Amino acid sequence: MTDSTSTRDDIRTRIVAVSAALLRDHGASAVTTRRVAQDADVQPPTIYRLFGDKDGLLEAVAEHVLAEHVSTKRRITAAAESDGVDPLVDLQDGWRTQVEFGVANPELFRLMTDPQRMSNSRATEAGMEVFRTRIRRVAETGRLQVSEARALGLVQAAGVGAIQVLLATPPQDRDADLPGDLFDAVLHQILTDAPTRDEDDRTAAAVAFRAITPSLGMLSASERGLLGEWLDRVITEL
Repeated sequence: MTDSTSTRDDIRTRIVAVSAALLRDHGASAVTTRRVAQDADVQPPTIYRLFGDKDGLLEAVAEHVLAEHVSTKRRITAAAESDGVDPLVDLQDGWRTQVEFGVANPELFRLMTDPQRMSNSRATEAGMEVFRTRIRRVAETGRLQVSEARALGLVQAAGVGAIQVLLATPPQDRDADLPGDLFDAVLHQILTDAPTRDEDDRTAAAVAFRAITPSLGMLSASERGLLGEWLDRVITEL
């Protein structure tokens, strides 16, 4: 890395850090070119040269903060798996952390849930992969009665909805039990700890087998792909 590249990266990092602090403490309206340039000790044209415009800067800020958040979640999930933590407990912890993060960072949450801004975000995809891992670990225990994709969709939709409802409610009027109750309702839809129909047992078994299919090294990649297709069909049609 050349000195000029290092300086450019340092300046970019400083601008993003300053912008993130302004966004967190004062909202998106405070992230002006003049204010950021002043606090980051750079000339305004530097911001345009590095980020294009304010929207580009805000996207860089959201990506940076989300990447840090996802990195923390990834470490927690890896530690939970290593320590033998119940996958369901790990999923619940991830849910709670995500809701708390969204409520504590409303402006960032709005940026990160804007599909036009974050559709190509590497940090967003990394965050989804952390949740996929958590869902897959639950599936491997034989407790899912729906596909991993549907479970992920329900958990994600409920989480975003919970944060939006809490943010739309004055702090003093917020229902502190809402996120937990909503998570329990989602679990009721996706888990089969106490099946009442034979189909529940069969679906849970198929979902669990589907979860471990990618790790079946005795099969070729094409065989694993074909097995995955068969199991997806079984899960859908049971």
